[in-house]
Amino acid sequence: MNRVKELLGIDYPIIQGGMAWIADAQLAAAVSNAGGFGVISAGSAPAGYVREQIRLARELTDRPFGVNIMLLNPDTEAIFEVAREERVKAVITGAGNPSKYVKPLKEAGVLVLPVVPSSGLARMMEKLGADAVICEGSEAGGHIGDLTTMVLTPHVRDSVAIPVIAAGGIADGRGIAAVLMLGAEGVQVGTRFLASVECTVHQNYKDRVLKARDTDNAVTGRANGHPCRVLRNDFSRASAELEKGGVAFEEYEEFLSGTLRSAAKDGDVKNGSVMAGQCAAMVNEILPVKDIIENMFTEAKAILQRPYEL
Repeated sequence: MNRVKELLGIDYPIIQGGMAWIADAQLAAAVSNAGGFGVISAGSAPAGYVREQIRLARELTDRPFGVNIMLLNPDTEAIFEVAREERVKAVITGAGNPSKYVKPLKEAGVLVLPVVPSSGLARMMEKLGADAVICEGSEAGGHIGDLTTMVLTPHVRDSVAIPVIAAGGIADGRGIAAVLMLGAEGVQVGTRFLASVECTVHQNYKDRVLKARDTDNAVTGRANGHPCRVLRNDFSRASAELEKGGVAFEEYEEFLSGTLRSAAKDGDVKNGSVMAGQCAAMVNEILPVKDIIENMFTEAKAILQRPYEL
């Protein structure tokens, strides 16, 4: 048995990434209905929105799904309470240390899967009772750490006994096969699902991902301690200029405000923050979620069954 499949009650060991302003009930339900684990992103949204999305997802699927909670959200406490009350299958945490929330979630019967950028934080989460950890490499879109997926995955695998799920730069079966060989038991995928039929992100955003080249990534916010991977545009260039000039944290936060929503919902892919991983250049067509998942795992199985000689 694959421990990730068994833990989450799914057919494929794949978790959909919690992309703010993008990972809503429709995308989560589509992933869950296709045999993966769908995820609703709280992002910077209020608790009421999260509750609405959870209830909508339950109308769209009878399969398990979860909620991604970004710990930078000012409504974090209330969102955790919503997750507890609604008894979602699992909570995935990111952009911070979720230590104080692990026990209350576990007591409510909610699985806890923190995103970790290091083996040290993975060990801490295991000691606190996390059910699995998602080690996310710097190839991922959105908020990132320093270590790459190829380096981070075996580090974390060697550090904990609980299941390890790899994330960052995985867009096809080759990526799945690679991280399984590095010790992961499942994958988290975000960027590939941007170009899915069921994803409700603005068409301009989808088109920008489809047109991405391998050199089109940039990282904003390094100078202010919150590095974030995006696709290059006027926004990323303006961000670079501000950081070079030593912009104050408060001023930079004001500059960032609303830029992701502007891209994801309004389709402003020039002045908005178009978050996507380095694997965006590997995404070349829009497909139904079911086809994306089945294609990825068919390819991964074929690769893993090949005879190799060294």
